[in-house]
Amino acid sequence: MENHFKYSDDNKRYHTLDYYYKHKYNSKVCKISLNAGFSCPNLDGTVGFGGCIYCSKSGSGEFAGNIKDSIIKQFSDVKKIYDKKWPDAKYIAYFQARTNTYAPVERLKEVYETALSIDNVIGINIATRSDSITDECLEYLEELNKRTNLTIELGLQTIKEETTKLINRCHTLDNFEQTVKKLRERNIDVVVHIINGLPYETKEDMINTVKYLNTLDIQGIKIHMLSILKDTPLEKLYKKEKFHILTKEEYVDIVISQLEYLNEKIVINRITGDPKIDDLIEPKWLTKKFCVLNDIDKEMVKRDTYQGIKM
Repeated sequence: MENHFKYSDDNKRYHTLDYYYKHKYNSKVCKISLNAGFSCPNLDGTVGFGGCIYCSKSGSGEFAGNIKDSIIKQFSDVKKIYDKKWPDAKYIAYFQARTNTYAPVERLKEVYETALSIDNVIGINIATRSDSITDECLEYLEELNKRTNLTIELGLQTIKEETTKLINRCHTLDNFEQTVKKLRERNIDVVVHIINGLPYETKEDMINTVKYLNTLDIQGIKIHMLSILKDTPLEKLYKKEKFHILTKEEYVDIVISQLEYLNEKIVINRITGDPKIDDLIEPKWLTKKFCVLNDIDKEMVKRDTYQGIKM
């Protein structure tokens, strides 16, 4: 078996985002996380209350910009740092915090068009929920996709129904699947988020989630490790029930097994979590991100395996 995977320029054995960007844009591409101040229908009672049990107060936007600042200021503050290392880079504006299609279309246009007006912004990534894209929003996204490189990021987390109820996800698998189809009918790229280590899930459960994604027309995946963060319902559940937290070794093993079953054309946008250290209760090993990445690489070489080998 060749050591070099065809969708990687740096000896990774999976389809890296860096490879995808370089070959699509012929340039270094940096993604800048932004906070546009959107809410979430799982917080305000539209579909549920309290939000997903693992979600922090920032709505997964720990590394997004300061909500008090304008989109342009948030963007420029980060760009100044990137410019020192990659002066010729191109940029993607990433609307990360909370549900970024959960607003009237006029508000969405105001925010997205502002980001697109910034020099060297070649695309937009929008993190949202599958139950929060209206028909009017879809029409605008379809038009937007003809003018820029648009990617919609949808949180799935798991296909196991019992877990979905436990984490208070508040939308169905069918809703998720129909939204993916609607987006792909309009040629809009889709990246799906999943979480490993959710309470009481088995390795088989986590692999089944990836096998399911192979049946859909998606372009990318983000694999996260469950982070137990301070002041979340998940923290209370963990203190009460002490459910098993994956060790680093277990996580590495599960991720590699998932990659083996995952279509090689699906781009790995993320392969481990990146929590804010001050808020993290467990697992502590998540704070050493590069150790996790290196362990995945070394173990894939040891097993002589790569993404899609079991397809």
